[in-house]
Amino acid sequence: MSELGYISSHRYGKDLVRVARVVRDGDKHSVIEYTIRALLDGDIATSYTKADNSVVVPTDTIKNTVNVFAKTSAHVLDPPAFALHLGLHFVTRYAHISKAYIDLAVHKWSRIEVDGQPHKHAFVRDGDDKGVVQLAVDGSNKDALSVDLKVGVKDLLVLKTGGSAFEGFWTDELTTLVPVKDRLFSTSVEYMYTVPLPPNAPVTIDAIPAIAAELNFADIAAKVRRDTLEVFATDESASVQATMYNTAQKVLVSVPAIKEISYSYPNKHYIPINLAPFKLENNLGYDGGAEVFHPVADPSGLIQATITRK
Repeated sequence: MSELGYISSHRYGKDLVRVARVVRDGDKHSVIEYTIRALLDGDIATSYTKADNSVVVPTDTIKNTVNVFAKTSAHVLDPPAFALHLGLHFVTRYAHISKAYIDLAVHKWSRIEVDGQPHKHAFVRDGDDKGVVQLAVDGSNKDALSVDLKVGVKDLLVLKTGGSAFEGFWTDELTTLVPVKDRLFSTSVEYMYTVPLPPNAPVTIDAIPAIAAELNFADIAAKVRRDTLEVFATDESASVQATMYNTAQKVLVSVPAIKEISYSYPNKHYIPINLAPFKLENNLGYDGGAEVFHPVADPSGLIQATITRK
């Protein structure tokens, strides 16, 4: 029987690999916890079309690689550098593997403060926000590897109770929303920024320390988080879109290494409750100032944008 279709793309690997590492430096410990997806691509089409398993690096081997590197990699505490180490390993270790896709989620552990000082080996998960890394390594040319690296945060829940308006929007026969001068603004912030690798550094495993030192991924992450939260707090928001744009512009000023940044702000709606039947005023009018709200999970607005450096 003739085949009606052909395989136009493929990749495979291991998803939801959970691993935690404790790095012990005397009585001071550092801890990091990851959920990792590692996918491979290359000369593997026959595993689909000819049932040829000889080209398949087992997904169990991929999982084992993650666990071994959690122990042996000098970069395990630096998520972008750790992702880079994993990705470069897969495309250089296996001749027939030309691409690797590494996605990391970093689960939060912060040092507990005792008497105003960070404890040496006690930690608290003080938020649901997670660091994220998305890495694609292209080893189609084994002598000139290329990397696309995106770093960011997801599930960063924020709320402001003033300094946010929404008016002057398009209206037609289906519009029921009324303008408001002051409202609650809450969202679960997600952002991803693209960081090109230094052009002077070779894309090799041996060059990862120099790449990490030049870019200083932790410093970049701290500045983007700082700017995102500061603009959210201080911007007199005319709309979610305007605040998002203002945030991205500040980030591009603060971090010259960033090529572009994408934001996603799903609205977390808080609906003022009508307390008039109980002879209570809850400021439901244009001027805002309500005090009692009903948090609504859905439906929610979703605002997204990518701002690219000129």
